[in-house]
Amino acid sequence: MYKLLKQAEGHARRGEFTTPHGTVQTPAFMNVGTVAAIKGGLSAKDLEDIGCQVELSNTYHLHVRPGDELIKQMGGLHKFMGWNGPILTDSGGFQVFSLAGLRKVTEEGVTFQSHVDGRRLFIGPEQSMRIQANLGSDVAMAFDECVKIPSPREYFEAANQRTYRWLVRCKKALAEYNAEPDAVNPGQMLFGINQGGIYPDLRVEHMKAIAELDLPGYAIGGLAVGETHQQMYDTIELVQEHMPNHRPRYLMGVGTPGNIIEGVWRGVDLFDCVMPARNGRHGHLFTKQGIINMKNERYARDESPIDPACGCPVCRRYSRAYIRHLFKAEEALGLRLAVMHNLWFYNTLLAEIRQALEEGTFAAYRAKYAKLLDMRI
Repeated sequence: MYKLLKQAEGHARRGEFTTPHGTVQTPAFMNVGTVAAIKGGLSAKDLEDIGCQVELSNTYHLHVRPGDELIKQMGGLHKFMGWNGPILTDSGGFQVFSLAGLRKVTEEGVTFQSHVDGRRLFIGPEQSMRIQANLGSDVAMAFDECVKIPSPREYFEAANQRTYRWLVRCKKALAEYNAEPDAVNPGQMLFGINQGGIYPDLRVEHMKAIAELDLPGYAIGGLAVGETHQQMYDTIELVQEHMPNHRPRYLMGVGTPGNIIEGVWRGVDLFDCVMPARNGRHGHLFTKQGIINMKNERYARDESPIDPACGCPVCRRYSRAYIRHLFKAEEALGLRLAVMHNLWFYNTLLAEIRQALEEGTFAAYRAKYAKLLDMRI
């Protein structure tokens, strides 16, 4: 459960979120391991070394391969991937959005065409909860429909109502699965997801409705899918007023370091994004001075670390010149080192934010870094 330690500047919060596999200091960034692995060759041990608090995996992808029943037989996702800390699994709902050409949405759920082998799959609220119960994550996300922006208001209205009905079914199903004698993680918690695009009244109406279900946590979904940054920030500000103060707040799929700082300012506790790992694999590395492209010729003879202000294992040992060489030579080690640095940067960013919240200096931290960290050098 969530304990609010300090209400800070703006709507920012410093808290603790307790799960069956440990307590998370919030605000926190959740490191994305879609198929129970961080793309770029990082292990569970690496996650410990770079300060990761929560690992996030994908329900749909693990259902397709290797199969959630197999993972349950192997003792659950924690044991399977060798990670002993908290795990959050998303519900497969985002694939309703991202695999739009391969699916059909009905009241019962969604019929997919597998992106791996083309076979037909069906996931509804009960199936999503069963898959996540088999995985044994600490937080199971509700099955929802994420609608692209822009879309007609009428579709958002219908999707919101359907997402609410699905959430009620998710709550009932997960309670039943948690009570089973062979439950992998009987303490698994359900988070509801707020939707409604950038329509203020739909967002507020939906948030009020799902808050009445008294769930262990709540997420703001359906953002970073086509709206402007300002529209995203306005939506967060609007919704947070109606989110229970004694529950963790999760902004799904966001975002840049600046997005995270602004999200914390507006009351968000948890974040996830593929950006640090994806950018790292393409040689785009985060530093306290802005974002650098490691493939640039200017770094060919640069003996300095990626970021002189960084204490990560990569910056303590390797030069920009060496890492650039690895990328140009297409060595896998280059991807691994770049992803390790970027995830260290993100986890350290959140640690610095927590410290600033405790010290009452977050407004100054925001003023200094919110724009700077997103700039490309």
